[in-house]
Amino acid sequence: MFIQPTNISNFKCDIPELRGDNHKVWKKRILLHLGWMDIDCAIRKDKPDPITETSTAEAVCLYDKWERSNRLFVMFIKTKISAGIRGSIKQIDKVKPFMKAIDKQFVTSDKALGSTLIMQFSSTKLTGIRGVHDHIMRKRDIAAQLKSLEVTMY
Repeated sequence: MFIQPTNISNFKCDIPELRGDNHKVWKKRILLHLGWMDIDCAIRKDKPDPITETSTAEAVCLYDKWERSNRLFVMFIKTKISAGIRGSIKQIDKVKPFMKAIDKQFVTSDKALGSTLIMQFSSTKLTGIRGVHDHIMRKRDIAAQLKSLEVTMY
């Protein structure tokens, strides 16, 4: 039995467009997808030293790989950001600072969402219409969202 090698870039990774409420999921899927495509060198490694006349072939190859990875990573990210958010993020041509700028944009959003979820959690009351099961499931859902925002509840 002969098994065909699989082209890893053929795997479908559903990457949503970045909006105000899906930053963490968006970031995880972006990193996963570009890791599968083997163009995540620029996010994993620092920029290598510029090429000089004395650079070895290995150094030139590493620099070219990093430059290609950085260019494709930034272009791909820009296609997965909604226009409204893209305009509010400083345009940077290096992937690490670009991702940090995006993360910084959403720190305040996460805090506001966390505050809203805490208020929902504390104000949700058991009603006879919905039942105990629905009440518990709703509380668990809110707690899971808070956990994904790294909010601890005691």
